Amino acid sequence: MSTKLSSKFLSLLVIMLTVSACSVLPGSLSLNSAANPPVAVQQVPQLPASNTQSKSAQLADTSSLEQSYIQLFKAVNPSVVNIEVVLNASASSQSSPQFPFGQGGNSPQQGPQEALGTGFVYDTQGHIITNNHVVDGATRVLVTFSDGTQVSAKVVGRDPDSDLAVVKVNVDPSLLHPVQFANSQSVQVGQIVVALGNPYGLQNSMSTGIVSGLGRMLPANSQGSNGVSYSIPDMIQTDAAINPGNSGGPLVNLEGQVIGVNSAIESPVQANSGVGYSIPSSIVLQVVPQLIKNGKVEHPYLGISGGTLNSDMAKAMKLDANQRGVIVVDVTKGSPAEKAGIRGSTGTTQVAGLDMPIGGDVITAINGTSVKVFDDLLSYLITQTKVGDTVTLTIIRDGKAMDVQVTLVARPQS
Repeated sequence: MSTKLSSKFLSLLVIMLTVSACSVLPGSLSLNSAANPPVAVQQVPQLPASNTQSKSAQLADTSSLEQSYIQLFKAVNPSVVNIEVVLNASASSQSSPQFPFGQGGNSPQQGPQEALGTGFVYDTQGHIITNNHVVDGATRVLVTFSDGTQVSAKVVGRDPDSDLAVVKVNVDPSLLHPVQFANSQSVQVGQIVVALGNPYGLQNSMSTGIVSGLGRMLPANSQGSNGVSYSIPDMIQTDAAINPGNSGGPLVNLEGQVIGVNSAIESPVQANSGVGYSIPSSIVLQVVPQLIKNGKVEHPYLGISGGTLNSDMAKAMKLDANQRGVIVVDVTKGSPAEKAGIRGSTGTTQVAGLDMPIGGDVITAINGTSVKVFDDLLSYLITQTKVGDTVTLTIIRDGKAMDVQVTLVARPQS
């Protein structure tokens, strides 16, 4: 599910220690004599106790944070693996700059190539999470653990629509250290995060930063059988360095809990530019169990394309300029939305020389949950519903609010 009309919706934590340096002038002492009249001894200025305490506190805080990073790496790194794949010729020529998975993937060379990515241990049965674009088209998958142990892996399942995949290894259980997950819906902008992985094949690497944005929607680099491309909602934006080879690795909080899977970067040079994206754990925990069980994922499908209603579009449709929601542009033939009578746009309006669709239904809620932007709708469908569910869409049609029941089916396979 994607929008055809909307434009592309597009801080490294800096700890500054400010130390007040006071210049101390040496006292002048002269012998008491007739030739040398008494001269007062200059008092040496004392550093205020509060400044000394503040400096000590800052140093203690820095040392504590440093130790937190060290302990975090020691705790999580054993769960992180390097993934090396051999790609067939067609797969090696289809790499997207937005989804860089390692050295070799963007080479113009013909024939099979090698590429690198990252993964992390999900359970004690040997299942390892990575990105779909890391193993898509792989004829061989080799997993290297943090201690250097190398084993072959089998692809258990892939989901192009969420860019997630699961591979499995048969190793001594002592090598399997499953990660812990945190609720990505509790993540906040400004939160310190750590990315672990194998940038450019440099295994056992760690980078730090903050969550610099939330609720980003990113194309999934896949297309359904109906020709419609889909998007991943609720992506976590971070300025922690993510480079080719990091894909599939964990993004964790300071407690070492996984909040996302590093997947993509925003960069014209296919290297870190301070804008990276991670698939939220809420989606990971929905998709991975299905991949392990069935090898694939059935995503609930509504069958519309559209975008976020803005003030200009709202006024053109004689709605309150502050009205927000998802304007339906197209309804896919034979889809649940069509069967429920959802209507697409019937015309356009010009704003600053650009054509914007108007006239379609405006979705303002799903099952009573407010929908203000397209990402709200997509996120709810993926994380809160399943195939076969009947949902209630609250829509505005011809200026009037109404409810429509829609029974969801499985999204057409990519």
